[in-house]
Amino acid sequence: MTSYGFIGAGNMAGAIVRGAVGAGISPASILLTSAHDSARALAAETGAGHVPDSAALVSRLGADDVLVLAVKPQVLPGVVEEIAPVLTESAGRAPLVLSIAAGLGLERLAALLPAGTRVVRAMPNMAAGVGASMTALAAGPGVDEAAMDSARTLMGAVGRTVELADKDFSAFVGLAGSSPAFVLAFIEALASAGVLGGIPKAAAVEIVTQAVLGTALTAQAGADAAPRRSPAELIDSICSPGGTTIAGLVAMERAGFSDAVVRAFEATVARDRELGA
Repeated sequence: MTSYGFIGAGNMAGAIVRGAVGAGISPASILLTSAHDSARALAAETGAGHVPDSAALVSRLGADDVLVLAVKPQVLPGVVEEIAPVLTESAGRAPLVLSIAAGLGLERLAALLPAGTRVVRAMPNMAAGVGASMTALAAGPGVDEAAMDSARTLMGAVGRTVELADKDFSAFVGLAGSSPAFVLAFIEALASAGVLGGIPKAAAVEIVTQAVLGTALTAQAGADAAPRRSPAELIDSICSPGGTTIAGLVAMERAGFSDAVVRAFEATVARDRELGA
């Protein structure tokens, strides 16, 4: 049985651990540690094990296990310094390292970790908290299919996964990392329009949120179908000639909707690359 050790027990680590347990991964196979009391509290909540420090946690993992680095990027070098001797001593028995630290690519992670450490970079998004994350995975040198399966199993417990080249992670930030804020801005704007139309704000938010959720599920089903139905084809199926929907879409385009979306994506990607430089 694969064991999963977490260094760090913040919001994202908590979402992953809860999702893993909910998906059927045994709490007995999960170990937690953190610099504060968050790991102890998460262990008590989920039934996972608690280990007093990072080095002790790593020493309990083997080659078939996964070590999740779930700390902030600025904290990660100090954590690696603490666990490096244990990873070095483990040699061929060292666990796969899965990093969810934002902005740290595979090259940077490899430079921080002992030579030969197998690394997978993962980037989940905020929807991990409700089991609907879109997570990107990138495998470093020496990561075989069995190790990737372990990474997929863990991150798949909180949503969907996609495997990308490390160089494409900045684009992924624009598509899935930051885009929930864009969607929330759309929900807020449309709900405010509903208030303008006479609907109470709470009801407007509920209506728009359900409409967005249902639309996303429909688009997802279309992408998974055979033959696939693209978003553009789904839009065409909604628009009647001379109808209300096409009138609204034309108004959005005249206001620069698509251009604004692309500009938001480009700004996000550019900023991510600046931060990772």
